[in-house]
Amino acid sequence: MSKARPGSRNLITDVPGLRVGQAHDAAVRTGVTVLLPDDRAVCAVDVLGGGPGTRETDALNPENLVDAVDAVVLSGGSSYGLAAGDGAAAWLGARGRGFGLARGPGVPKSPVVPAAILYDLANGGAKDWGLEPPYRRLAIEAAETAGLDIALGTAGAGYGAQAGGLKGGLGSTSIVTADGYTVGAIAAVNSFGAVVGGDGRSFYAAPWEIDGEFGGLGSADLAIGPDDWGLSKINPAARENTTIACVATDAVLTPAQARRVTMMAQAGMARAVRPVFAPTDGDVVFALSTGLRPLGDLPELTVARLGALAADCLARAIARGVYEATALPGGVPAWRDHARR
Repeated sequence: MSKARPGSRNLITDVPGLRVGQAHDAAVRTGVTVLLPDDRAVCAVDVLGGGPGTRETDALNPENLVDAVDAVVLSGGSSYGLAAGDGAAAWLGARGRGFGLARGPGVPKSPVVPAAILYDLANGGAKDWGLEPPYRRLAIEAAETAGLDIALGTAGAGYGAQAGGLKGGLGSTSIVTADGYTVGAIAAVNSFGAVVGGDGRSFYAAPWEIDGEFGGLGSADLAIGPDDWGLSKINPAARENTTIACVATDAVLTPAQARRVTMMAQAGMARAVRPVFAPTDGDVVFALSTGLRPLGDLPELTVARLGALAADCLARAIARGVYEATALPGGVPAWRDHARR
């Protein structure tokens, strides 16, 4: 039996050197999640959705100048939500954090803050914000409150999310291996596809569940026929559906190795959502390396292990985000409401 177990919080913040902050606006029905490494961290991204909304992802290509980031932001708000990256960058810059190409008096550093957004504009919230969308403010609030404890479900970037026909949300998990590596995942689930099978209760991610973290129902009732999408959304419109996520590890990774971990982690999204990576989805996964634990004598094998664990954690995080969500007034039912029917 595997000796790998979730960390003490079963959250991505079990990864040493990483904190997370969240903020939401209940009237607008939206929110922001900011991942803050203690020091600049290697980062990579993989985009498989057909309608992504992102910020500074090109900078993460291994052949480019930037080899580390100062934060990663997940946000609601569609294109408006990309301003959350500006808020996080301003907060970091005010503290002297960022990439310094030139040094000298009066030359500020440039914080590197990749971001991804999901579409929650049609969820009934008060979106009449005029020239002041709330996302820059929410990102600053999130950064100010960053810590090790994370609210799940209707929180942060998942506050206004919808997962198929159920209330979406923010989920997170972790795993610690017997030889001491920590891997974690966080996901804001706003998918077109369903996260539960034909019974409306059993999560597709059930085979990877640990200690009943999303209900302990198992996978016995997951049978579903071809071309049956269950509790998915109907008649999706472009950019309305997205799962945005970040996986993290304390292992020392190069940008290329981190990129491989993100690519492997996408398997976790495919395990947890059906259908996934559709033309109307904006599915994006980031990976962060806090770089505190060397890879050892078999780096390729260790990277493979980390990628496999990241996929497991991401599948669990997606299910957990929906499991923990609570419904908004007048919105779609939460899993907990639907499961009682």
